[in-house]
Amino acid sequence: MHTSTKKLAAAAVVGAAYAALTMVLAPISYGAIQMRVSEVLCILPFFVPCTAWGLFLGCAIANVISASGILDVVFGSLATLGACLCVAALGKGRGARSWTRCILAVLMPVVWNAVIVGAVLMWTLTETAFPSFSPVFWVFAGEVGAGELAVMLVLGLPLLRLLPKNKKFTEIAAQYR
Repeated sequence: MHTSTKKLAAAAVVGAAYAALTMVLAPISYGAIQMRVSEVLCILPFFVPCTAWGLFLGCAIANVISASGILDVVFGSLATLGACLCVAALGKGRGARSWTRCILAVLMPVVWNAVIVGAVLMWTLTETAFPSFSPVFWVFAGEVGAGELAVMLVLGLPLLRLLPKNKKFTEIAAQYR
């Protein structure tokens, strides 16, 4: 199989998994207080950079059923893409497996989603005008960030540290670099 075809297939599978997991766990995946378990997949670009684009598309598909509408489809998905591209960059080069880079990698989705999704929720769920960054924004950003931080620290960081120790995973990931 051609390398670009393999990368496209890997991105598609990861994106589909993200969308499916988000929608199956819809009660905790949407709204101001959300705990998207699917966000744990945002560590994959650390090892397989092409999956960032699949996560972007998977997030866009999952956000179609969001109460925040098209703004969440566009900006929520762009937040995921920005976070995942940063995670991919942190996974490159010497020292990529250091604790510092791993912690920064799991914080990328937290920061990107807290700021961007917090703003989307403020805009769509309240009458607060953007870009005032009123206290309402900080409440939404804090709620989104807290849920994201919980997922990334409880699931993401341990997986980020354990996956490279799995021989089969490293063999598969090496095929997509």
